Amino acid sequence: MGNRRPPKVGERHGRHLQVPHRPPRQPDPARRGAERARPARRRDLDDAGLRAVEDEAITESARYQRKLRMSVATDGEFRRADFRGAILGTVGGLRPATGTDKYGRPRWVVDGELKAGGPLIADGYDGVKKTAGTAAPKATLPSPAYLAATCYDSAVSTAAYPSAVEFGEALARIVRDEIELLIARGVRLVQLNNFRYASYVFDRGGQPLTLDEAVAIDSIAVDVRDKPEDVRIGLCPTHRADPVNRDAAERLFGGLPVDRWVLPYDKGTDAELDLLRAVPADRDAALGIVDPAVAELEDVETIMQRMDAAAELKDIEDIAVLPSAGFSDVAGGAKISADDQRRKLIHVETIARMCWGNEL
Repeated sequence: MGNRRPPKVGERHGRHLQVPHRPPRQPDPARRGAERARPARRRDLDDAGLRAVEDEAITESARYQRKLRMSVATDGEFRRADFRGAILGTVGGLRPATGTDKYGRPRWVVDGELKAGGPLIADGYDGVKKTAGTAAPKATLPSPAYLAATCYDSAVSTAAYPSAVEFGEALARIVRDEIELLIARGVRLVQLNNFRYASYVFDRGGQPLTLDEAVAIDSIAVDVRDKPEDVRIGLCPTHRADPVNRDAAERLFGGLPVDRWVLPYDKGTDAELDLLRAVPADRDAALGIVDPAVAELEDVETIMQRMDAAAELKDIEDIAVLPSAGFSDVAGGAKISADDQRRKLIHVETIARMCWGNEL
């Protein structure tokens, strides 16, 4: 990668460093309480006390992101029990169902007309904006196609929506309205998560929606009016790369009009390179270069060799780096300590400096 130059002023990604979900924080007892699932936390704190602990954790996290001079700052999803929480529990018409999914997350089902009584998460980003300095605020939402695939049950949902597609389309319009509100309030990077796309791209099968149906639903959500030039909308389809169906990957990456694809890149496999190859030339790629579930730091030279390979496939100025997943997909689920999380972020910062120089 002979062109390891710092990005020019005004280029799209600044220093090309993104922060993952749930950044590290000091493990004091109050914050440990705030990390537990929301129903458990409320046995210890009333709503005002919980909000105060969440605010403190978000402020501390934003300060640390500023200290690392990250180009993007997130609230860490501290107010949500898992990545679906921006929708579940905030949009009417959805309710908890019996059982859990294979990851232990509670199941939810749609059984009424969807109603958003106001902002879903946009009201919670003032603290990030005030604390993170020049870093661009980032917000994360579950993709409506993901929830259409996981929350539609024909036994109870058809009275409200005749099909999962119609449910997904209605939800996509709510998500689009929230994205527009987030942008109006200063958020500059919005990421949708839909890990069901892995089933299409890796030929796993078993999905209630076709790939074209899922892409069409999520396309409604990202069809934002008058999107400013400095705003990016991205999507994360998977945290792990298996052998790739190139046709499905190209249909997904080319058909869904997001600006950025967030992809795993920490194992050095051919499948990771195949995913990157499928990203169109006019889209960015954010590459997860370190494993957030393993405390040991990855070898720097190995990472740089992988970055060299990425630069052969895509302009290095259209690449960002970050951990390959958040440190915890659910509250209290981090696999490594807060200190190890900090070391991982510093490691990503080191790679960013080696690739793009020391300039902000």
